[in-house]
Amino acid sequence: MGEVIKYIGLIIENDCERITLSNPLSKQELYIKTVIERKGEIYQISKYTDKQVFHENIKLDNLSQRINELVELSHYRQVNAISRDTEHILLISKKGVCNYKKKSRVAKDNSNSSDSHNKKKNYILREGEIIQPLIDMGVFSQDGKIINSMYSKYRQINRFLEIIDDEISKCGISKLNIIDFGCGKSYLTFILYYYLTEIMKIDANVIGLDLKADVIEKCNTAAKKYGYSTLRFEQGDINGYNAPFDVDMVISLHACDTATDHALYNAVSWNAKYIFSVPCCQHELNYQMKPESLNILSRYGIVKERFAALATDAIRANLLEYCGYKTQLLEFIDFEHTPKNILIRASKRATTNKTVKEKALTEINALCNEFGFKPTLKSLIFGD
Repeated sequence: MGEVIKYIGLIIENDCERITLSNPLSKQELYIKTVIERKGEIYQISKYTDKQVFHENIKLDNLSQRINELVELSHYRQVNAISRDTEHILLISKKGVCNYKKKSRVAKDNSNSSDSHNKKKNYILREGEIIQPLIDMGVFSQDGKIINSMYSKYRQINRFLEIIDDEISKCGISKLNIIDFGCGKSYLTFILYYYLTEIMKIDANVIGLDLKADVIEKCNTAAKKYGYSTLRFEQGDINGYNAPFDVDMVISLHACDTATDHALYNAVSWNAKYIFSVPCCQHELNYQMKPESLNILSRYGIVKERFAALATDAIRANLLEYCGYKTQLLEFIDFEHTPKNILIRASKRATTNKTVKEKALTEINALCNEFGFKPTLKSLIFGD
């Protein structure tokens, strides 16, 4: 273990932005991988099981010791770490022998190339701008340059804004009242507020809602630091939340399992004009799934899990169509980063077509009858 400690210390000295611990010795290990990312002045540790992810935050002073503990606890045999211009690779044999190497990283954007396929994309959030939330997230340096190891996060954030921009930029909106359910640490909430107020010049009144009091306190402190006067955070439950204003837009990012359904139901109840939701941890239909004739879809665990998740989002989309929304299921980020990459985008239709409603409901009922599904959002809407 002494050699492992030495190389991990060497890796940390290189100011790495992202460290991935993977390849556990046995398939019986609880965590299949652990990802450690720098978030401003702290490091966030994400420990992944087959179906869940658990988070903890630590300071730099404790990072080396915690990584050593995680490597020893989960018997990881590989460490990949990325600094600004270098990738560090540590391979650990079954007997604890280390093989350490490093290689230079090539920037993902080749803006000097004449090849049109390599031209730099015109992102909504442009490099070189001083956007304080992105700096505090560790995505931008103090002078507005993209941190190489955070380029995927930078693209993900811009993709989120592009999906919203596609919907609202054509409407000539001057004011929006927004509820962000399950806002967590609110990285995207701060970025959304910046986009709406600084780029789109929209009068945005935003409330972020979460169950954790300490998170809410930190977010309100950050909002004051940034001077975001019409962005505030409240402690509360998605289920039964009473909005203090007429809601124009509902955001729900990674609300776990049926919490997403309650967020969507609230949006429908308020007659919100826009809904943007990224579901997470969709267990409900997976547990209910009992096919009448298509047993092949429940035979293999991974197929059953993914089909149930897709069925959950398909039913949600159709229910929103039934409630008078034009609904799309969009790819949020590249599939290589996470299988949970679907974003639900819905906008209220001016008029509701009876045929569209009937077709949406018929399709929902057929799917539910085939697999024995009783989805929460359907029960909330119809009072089942």
